Amino acid sequence: MPKKIISKDVPLSEITLRKYEKPSDLSGRDLMRKLCLSIGLLQPGDSRDVVVDVFQALLSASKSKRFLNSYEVVEEVVKLRKKNNLAMKGIAESNIRRQLKRLRDLFFVEKINNNYRITEWEELGKIFEERIEKYYLENIKIRAKEYFNSIK
Repeated sequence: MPKKIISKDVPLSEITLRKYEKPSDLSGRDLMRKLCLSIGLLQPGDSRDVVVDVFQALLSASKSKRFLNSYEVVEEVVKLRKKNNLAMKGIAESNIRRQLKRLRDLFFVEKINNNYRITEWEELGKIFEERIEKYYLENIKIRAKEYFNSIK
């Protein structure tokens, strides 16, 4: 009997959002880690959290409007992980580039001539509101409503 091929449903876009307690008693890396959990860049209980350091490195560079190339991101991530006494897991340049791509896919980071920065040097809250909440999330919501309305 020949194998039946089942097509895979590939989403055009997706986002994970989670609600946690208010961030009143968090700061530094803990705050960035909770943000990454909130927007689906990390899974609860995930120990592979180098994306937190990648995001933090770019945010720190953004304060002085400094671009970072992928090698510089690796260097900054290593410094941050040493500072926080964390294992040097996930620091391979290929993995760092993958994390940068994930941040780009969510519109928080942009790449210009092989250099990265926080999108338009904007504050993260503004990026979330303008690019994710108003554009990305709205389009996903509209499509979901089309599916709901198509079922009779």
